[in-house]
Amino acid sequence: MGSRRSKLLEDVKQHLCTCAEGLKLTPEMEAFLEMPMRELYVSLPVHMDDGSIKVFRGFRVQYNEALGPTKGGVRFHPEDTIETTRALAALMTWKCALHKLPLGGAKGGVICNPKELSHREIERLSRAYIRGIYQIIGPDRDIPAPDVYTNPQVMAWMMDEYSKLAGKNVFGAITGKPTILGGSAGRYDATARGGLYTVREAAKKLGINLKTARVAVHGFGNVGYHAAYLAKKMFGCKVVAVSDSKGAIFSADGLDPEDVSGHKHSTGSVLNYPGAKTLTNEELLELDVEILIPASLENVITKENAGKVKARILAEMANGPTTIEGEAILNSKGVHIIPDILCNGGGVIVSYFEMVQNYSGMQWGEEEIRSRLERKMKEAYHSVYNFASKNNVTMRQAAYTLAVGRVVEAMQLRGWI
Repeated sequence: MGSRRSKLLEDVKQHLCTCAEGLKLTPEMEAFLEMPMRELYVSLPVHMDDGSIKVFRGFRVQYNEALGPTKGGVRFHPEDTIETTRALAALMTWKCALHKLPLGGAKGGVICNPKELSHREIERLSRAYIRGIYQIIGPDRDIPAPDVYTNPQVMAWMMDEYSKLAGKNVFGAITGKPTILGGSAGRYDATARGGLYTVREAAKKLGINLKTARVAVHGFGNVGYHAAYLAKKMFGCKVVAVSDSKGAIFSADGLDPEDVSGHKHSTGSVLNYPGAKTLTNEELLELDVEILIPASLENVITKENAGKVKARILAEMANGPTTIEGEAILNSKGVHIIPDILCNGGGVIVSYFEMVQNYSGMQWGEEEIRSRLERKMKEAYHSVYNFASKNNVTMRQAAYTLAVGRVVEAMQLRGWI
């Protein structure tokens, strides 16, 4: 699994290399951009419910702050590594730049299995993590947010711990909070909703009727569930397959995402959903659908399975779901890839909106949030699509070139390089 995680970092660096020549980056500039500006390792002693003390390992990586304070999620995962965290911090840097947010990129993680921890143990771990990284975070430095296996409750604990250490309420130190504690309306489905706005624009370009389009979603967590639910609700798509870590289900007649979600919550998995056929996660990726949405973890589409992908649109709502080798095969087949730093930018965009609301002391309504999100996603999609078409490059290379170019310009103007 470690090699799989380091593969993500290698691919992110390779994507940077592909746009280096077009941006006329010197070897020194490229080397600077390939490494994080700052990393912090922390050991977190936590009192467990049985009276013992367990020490957890955590990280915070601040990749680049040329465009503003860094921003990025915190992942609680048993297979988290510093290589994964570096790669995700880099992706967040390019994502913020691509969507023209005044933010840099960061990422954090703790090696743990939240499924084996009690509610109170997760709270103690969340607070310990903030104590560990307190000196390098804050509203004007680095703003953590939710990621895999963290949620608004975890963010509430983290914000409270930061406020205790600061000696005052600092709601803007963390985003992804419950709305009553300064969180933003619309944050819960922002990543999926933002991604679907780009799917809609891509469907227009490709002449795909979304009302008859079939959709498969790989990963039925928060993002995957909302992607399935909104694809059906917003566009009338037929969601024919979804999966979780235990397997996948398929129905040619279409699934009801809300009902499947209820089944998963009551049984622990999407498997054995009444009337649906059981598939493997690999088989889901190879289904005959118009739209495939990877919404799980990295490196699920590889050189081994990319040739079997039949979808016309690949909407990357996960970070790094497609390897470089897999992408080359998809491009040769004419699959329209909406790259992760474009497709899943909705989460950080609405997190930025949350920061703005915290700074101003105002709260925007959900319709205003959605309207602002839609404008940002449409603008980013068309800027990438137009650049790719004009310069005869892939959508990913276009996205990286635009994003890295903005970071480089900021670094030059600040006199860093």
